Amino acid sequence: MTILIDQPELAVEVEKEVLVEELVLDGGFLAPETNSFGHTFRAYDAESERQAGVENFYRINHISQTYDFVQKMREEYGKLDKVEMSIWDCCELLNDVVDESDPDLDEPQIEHLLQTAEAIRKDYPNEDWLHLTGLIHDLGKVLLHPSFGELPQWAVVGDTYPVGCAFDESIVHHKYFEENRDYHNPAYNTKYGAYSEGCGLNNILMSWGHDDYMYLVAKENKTTLPSAALFIIRYHSFYSLHKSGAYKHLMNEEDAENLKWLQIFNKYDLYSKSKVRIDVEKVKPYYLSLIEKYFPANLRW
Repeated sequence: MTILIDQPELAVEVEKEVLVEELVLDGGFLAPETNSFGHTFRAYDAESERQAGVENFYRINHISQTYDFVQKMREEYGKLDKVEMSIWDCCELLNDVVDESDPDLDEPQIEHLLQTAEAIRKDYPNEDWLHLTGLIHDLGKVLLHPSFGELPQWAVVGDTYPVGCAFDESIVHHKYFEENRDYHNPAYNTKYGAYSEGCGLNNILMSWGHDDYMYLVAKENKTTLPSAALFIIRYHSFYSLHKSGAYKHLMNEEDAENLKWLQIFNKYDLYSKSKVRIDVEKVKPYYLSLIEKYFPANLRW
């Protein structure tokens, strides 16, 4: 079944602060109670055909994501010397990618991108930057593709978290951090670790994956998306912050403002996952127009 989502014709312009409040309270998008497998969303301990694989993914992820590893990956991939490609071509590369860390869906990633973007577009037709953010937020998962180094899943997907300070207990499958060498390093295992209070998330090293990579791609290719969009791209998998409220002692004022937008976005990122199909050819011209507005024709990846 194909569902086409129409864009409302009228939109009321309001100031940013008012808009944020409206978006938080708006009931246009109805979140389903269960995911594609009949379980509650993000139920990492629920018995399902994917549960064992998801837990093993996090075991490897938590053991391997160290401060030194993240520095190495940011240095290597920050060069953006892998390929040159358009945003849309990159979207199409995700057709064969399934996220092993996600207990809620086993559909190809291109479906999730369009489901997220179209759900946002329906509720908030005047915020085109947020529509595009929905489309591109997971594009960093191309790191799984051979052209981008074919990194293992544990270095690309999954919840993200700071490295260089204590791993908060709200992080999914926290117990496996005990095998991470930073867990026992006094320079990195305290509340602040290598950082200081209010230093700003921009000065924090996050576990390496598709979030940080796509942030680097967008920033270094001089996107004209607003700072809130870059914040969403970089921290949308940082659930211990935007769901559990951890690590706020490291945030600055700009982070606090952008977090409002991330919490708005998260509803669509998480709960739009379904078996509902989007007519790609129908919506493609609209998203190509947004890509042209906010990005150069070809990007360095």
